[in-house]
Amino acid sequence: MDTFEIRLFGRVELDVAGRPAKLGGRQAQALLALLALEPGPRPREVLATALWPEADGPSSAACLRQTLWLLRGAVSRAGGEPDHLLDADPLEIGLRVGADVTVDVAAFQLDRLGPPAARERALACYRSDLAEGLYQEFLAFERERLRDAHEDLLARVAADRRLAGDLAGAREAVTALLRLDPLREEAHLELIRLHAAVGQRSQVLRQYERMREILGRDLGVEPLPETEREVAAILGLPEKQRVPRLAARGLTHAHA
Repeated sequence: MDTFEIRLFGRVELDVAGRPAKLGGRQAQALLALLALEPGPRPREVLATALWPEADGPSSAACLRQTLWLLRGAVSRAGGEPDHLLDADPLEIGLRVGADVTVDVAAFQLDRLGPPAARERALACYRSDLAEGLYQEFLAFERERLRDAHEDLLARVAADRRLAGDLAGAREAVTALLRLDPLREEAHLELIRLHAAVGQRSQVLRQYERMREILGRDLGVEPLPETEREVAAILGLPEKQRVPRLAARGLTHAHA
């Protein structure tokens, strides 16, 4: 039985027993992505509508037959047996039940909910956003959902690494998260904790001020009260004393 690896993060790719298959165009990539995201048989008309929403029924059905032929040919040219991966009949198409196939998105979804070591594996899975270069509507929704999950994972991994004493690794994760979402308050707070862990009091103040400015400018809000309380505690301020503004202390801004 052939083994298959489907990678959907970044460009859609298929390996057959370790050999790359040339998928032969974006429609074949999109069909493989659609089948891999929802394993099991799917009605042909549902697949055709998802891939060619503007086409009429006969035209989209013909396009689906041609694209399936291209996908099967790609498996064959890579030395595999198409029927070991794909199960197609006149009504439905799907990945074959029991096929020896791994899908990076499925592994990501499972590992991101696991313990720290599993979360590290999930982070390594996420090479880039889902199915780069493909723009079907069904992919756009799933791409955004997985992007949000990736950002949540970066936050968890940053905390995992900090608690394990890997401060450099934690900073790498939280900095990546802030590049993706500079409005994420918990990411700023995690970076503040990292500065505190190495005794960088001035950087704690700078990062808090940077967060306050970004949230005020882009959202019109102040940091949450619990965020300010934690930063005040990190700085050793008396209870109920607010974190001072940098201007009042004569400090200048620096980039994270």
